[in-house]
Amino acid sequence: MKTINDLGDLKGKRVLIRCDFNVPLDGDTITDDGRIKAALPTLKQLVDAGAKVVIMAHLGRPKGEANPKYSLAPAAKRLGELIGVPVQLASDVVGPSANETVTGLADGQIAMLENVRYEPAEESKVEAERAELAAKYAAFGDVFVSDGFGVVHRKQASVYDVAKLLPNAAGHLVEKEVKVLEKLTKTPERPYVVVLGGAKVADKLSVIDNLLKVADTLVIGGGMGYTFLKAKGYEVGTSILDAEKVDVVKGYMAQAEAAGKQILIPTDAVITPEFGDAEHKSVVDADAIPADQMGLDIGPKSAKAYADAIAGAKTVFWNGPMGVFENPAFADGTKAVAEALAATDAFTVVGGGDSAAAVRQLGFTDDQFGHISTGGGASLEYLEGKELPGLAVLEGN
Repeated sequence: MKTINDLGDLKGKRVLIRCDFNVPLDGDTITDDGRIKAALPTLKQLVDAGAKVVIMAHLGRPKGEANPKYSLAPAAKRLGELIGVPVQLASDVVGPSANETVTGLADGQIAMLENVRYEPAEESKVEAERAELAAKYAAFGDVFVSDGFGVVHRKQASVYDVAKLLPNAAGHLVEKEVKVLEKLTKTPERPYVVVLGGAKVADKLSVIDNLLKVADTLVIGGGMGYTFLKAKGYEVGTSILDAEKVDVVKGYMAQAEAAGKQILIPTDAVITPEFGDAEHKSVVDADAIPADQMGLDIGPKSAKAYADAIAGAKTVFWNGPMGVFENPAFADGTKAVAEALAATDAFTVVGGGDSAAAVRQLGFTDDQFGHISTGGGASLEYLEGKELPGLAVLEGN
């Protein structure tokens, strides 16, 4: 994989870079700036090299139209604070403001185009529409750098099509993410434990299929745990359930058993009559969930068993919370997993998305883990063995 170190002298050159600044906001306040910090090594190197830096990024889902709610203004402001260089935000993506902002750049300065998803063609399924927009992006750069790992699994104009039009390379973030994921898929130190949570089994099914070939133990929690409990024939009450996938899950459990792999599923659950009702919560064994109650977290016995599995591992990958961690009453399971990861000497990877948000919200720092991925969906698709368009298109791949 070509990296920015292979691009030669960049002084005075316009470097068009795709970053992932899709950060969570509360009003105009960024509640987790992890993705902006993750882009700093590449951006600092470009600024120090005297490049004219032009950033493309997205925020949320504005669905092809300009919407102030999804403006990159908070990201531009925060990046400027972190990097110590003012970031000039254009008021459009490829219009007059973008042209003027990019044309006015001096060496070592940074411009940011407005949210690329304001452009309907950015996410178009029609290649010709994306190509037309990509040509407008390419007019802003002499070289293209891909450093938005959270979007490399998307065939989008600012990720995929523009890379075909300019000399290109991966930024440090993408390079680092790929090295970590290669280690997980090709040369994991064993025992290798994968912890999967979150709500939807469907999102994780393909990855379970692939991980059963690589991992030694799968640990299942979160909303998807109730589909596994249903597959064992248990009552799950009003808990979230992917009823269509129960038979598939039965197949995985049989497959794991035949291969001598272990799948750990909850043995107890924190239940409550209504979603978020902390006042009436209680703990029951996993085979004793009443028909009129729902599980919102793994119970303490499960949490201990999962922590023990992590403690005995040499490699751990975690994607998805164990419960509704946003509510402190249902955060203990997720916290127990995070604590176990933070305490082990194993190589630990937190797989982006909700897991990354959870560890930060629960008060952990990034350096307590081996690696916190910036791409939840991208890392899962890589682990599934899928080709990621935004990586495949880069030179040297």
